Amino acid sequence: MTHTIDSIRSEFLRYKGLGEAAINQIDEAVLSAEGPNGGSSITVICWHLGGNLQSRFTDFLTSDGEKPWRDREEEFRPRVVTRAELLSKWDAGWAVLLDALAHLSDEHLHRTVTIRGLPLRVDEALHRSLAHLSYHVGQIVYLAKSSRGAAWTSLSIPPGQSKAYNQAPTRERVPPGRH
Repeated sequence: MTHTIDSIRSEFLRYKGLGEAAINQIDEAVLSAEGPNGGSSITVICWHLGGNLQSRFTDFLTSDGEKPWRDREEEFRPRVVTRAELLSKWDAGWAVLLDALAHLSDEHLHRTVTIRGLPLRVDEALHRSLAHLSYHVGQIVYLAKSSRGAAWTSLSIPPGQSKAYNQAPTRERVPPGRH
């Protein structure tokens, strides 16, 4: 049985889609531009998410989620990369996450995993990761929208279109088994 795992996977994929839709709207030069007031660029955020997902979900059930090979500080180093390089790092993290989720069932949810030595139930670790990822995807969307201005294409219900959307909601959830 994988009802809960499927639901969590669906939410991860929804945020993956939002992040990619935002990234796809911006010029390559904007990807590595520093955020407001010295904040992280979209590239830095994607680098961090890729590294975090690889670390957390490699050997998810059997090893600490903070791997000794991860260099978290390096993830936050400003860098200039191509869109292809950014998406490669992003996709590498997602591949590890999605592979780990594919091997989980709802029976695993009460098992214990560790992150930085802290024991967590699998469901707690998954929700923690989903919240962390959604926080950073929100940053990506904000930075992308800010850079596009009036040319931005809404990733949710555009202002003034709530009533029409509610008649035929199309972006509520990725059905289990789809990605």
